[in-house]
Amino acid sequence: MMMRRRPIARMATTAVVVGGAASVGAAHGQKKAAEQQQAAQQQAAQQQAYEQQAAAPPPAAPSVGPTPDQIEQLKQLAALKDQGILTEAEFDAQKAKILG
Repeated sequence: MMMRRRPIARMATTAVVVGGAASVGAAHGQKKAAEQQQAAQQQAAQQQAYEQQAAAPPPAAPSVGPTPDQIEQLKQLAALKDQGILTEAEFDAQKAKILG
């Protein structure tokens, strides 16, 4: 005849199995938590970099050159200089005012 295992031996075996499973489960949970924390830190760093980039002032627009009105004023000044009405210094001063 086959003998039955004693209840205490059965409980001890069950406790060992459950304890091992709990240990493995806890280790897996800790590993998952660490991975999630690392992913959250990376996401926060990326978000911060994006916000810094978005907050940066736009680059200055290149100078487009004189407007048609400014060109007309410069032509008039050049004509006055050619006629001898304006000196070279006066022409340069007025030109600087027009071009800013």
